[in-house]
Amino acid sequence: MKVMVGGTFDPLHDGHKHLLRRSFEVAGPGGHVVIGLTSDAFASRKNHPIRPFAIRKADLERYISSTSHSTLWDVEPLNDRYGSALDADFDALIVSEETLAVAIEINKLRREKGQKKVDIHQISCVLAEDGHWISSTRIYRGEIDIHGNLLH
Repeated sequence: MKVMVGGTFDPLHDGHKHLLRRSFEVAGPGGHVVIGLTSDAFASRKNHPIRPFAIRKADLERYISSTSHSTLWDVEPLNDRYGSALDADFDALIVSEETLAVAIEINKLRREKGQKKVDIHQISCVLAEDGHWISSTRIYRGEIDIHGNLLH
């Protein structure tokens, strides 16, 4: 199965790792995971600093290479909310609760373009020890670490 997932992945935290693990599980052995990584221009809309694309891509590749799976994968630049998901031939989108609305919009736009609808697999966001979502913004603010541990 060919699946797509996207994000900024900066810093790469336990919530991201859960999203990526699920992507590889859904794709399965012999499948293919396409990871859309936000470009520097697209990531600049964030409300906190983002490391350069090349550094984020290297971290992502290092993490994926450290996991054991027989699934093919590629990282491609994501220049907008949709990336290649509007036109690509694939089977499923893997999203979090936070990005479910974008996946629904992608399917709507795909149908309008005459493309087949894709399955949407939603994961639950990983919670920090305080019961709130682990997020890059919270990490940047110094509230939690990449594992969701409270820092103050």
